[in-house]
Amino acid sequence: MNATIYHNPDCGTSRNALALLRAAGAEPTVIEYLAAPPDRQTLAALIADAGLTVRGAMRIKGTPYKDLGLDDPALGDSQLIEHMLRHPILINRPFVVTGRGARLCRPSELVLDLLEPGFIADVNKEEGTPFLRDKRIAGDDPGLAAALLGAGLPADDLAQDGRTFYEYGALAGRLIGYGGFERYGQDVLLRSIVVSPADRGQGAGRNLLALLLRRAYDRGARQAWLLTETAAPFFERVGFKAVAREQAPQAILATRQAQSLCPVGATLMTRTITF
Repeated sequence: MNATIYHNPDCGTSRNALALLRAAGAEPTVIEYLAAPPDRQTLAALIADAGLTVRGAMRIKGTPYKDLGLDDPALGDSQLIEHMLRHPILINRPFVVTGRGARLCRPSELVLDLLEPGFIADVNKEEGTPFLRDKRIAGDDPGLAAALLGAGLPADDLAQDGRTFYEYGALAGRLIGYGGFERYGQDVLLRSIVVSPADRGQGAGRNLLALLLRRAYDRGARQAWLLTETAAPFFERVGFKAVAREQAPQAILATRQAQSLCPVGATLMTRTITF
């Protein structure tokens, strides 16, 4: 399988993406783009083929993004690309290209979207947590309902319209958890997130959430919301902040989760979806 990765060896996500490509039997062309950045045409094509906006393909953390004033919404795509060419650190990483397309592989599991379907033995990320494979499932999936009920989470509205659910497993198929969301324009309510007891406290929940947020982002969501009774410390560690209910959009407040399924004392939390 032919593959190309625009790689930053100092980035853990990029190293994990490269490791996953190799575990799948590929020996990709590795372009260390900080030393050898793509030309303007190649960069623009990468961004477009990956289904991103130019601004959405830019990295903010650890870059001169704000110092250069690139948060100015008046800047057009050509101006932003010019800055990316001058300062390649502004190019988010890693972009991966195969015969199946191009993706910005954040999280690194998005490499799986670019591989031919098939078996891959279980592989761990360099931090020791397993790579996850997500599979879209129906709301009436019996495993989802059983997992939620076993964790004391609501399951009464799973089969209603407007819900999207995933099953998460290790690469060889071992079940690790479930998660879902309801999208309302650019706002998304995360829900039904549960990790198998054997995998809790080992980073699987963090990885599951990152993949769930990316799937929501790819469908147009930009701000995530959730309600929790007991897991606020976990969500705080991954960037969520508790807010008063009146700060949420009406569409989020009108969901069954907010109206009746979650106790009135549940904490409402939110974060911008970035990667």
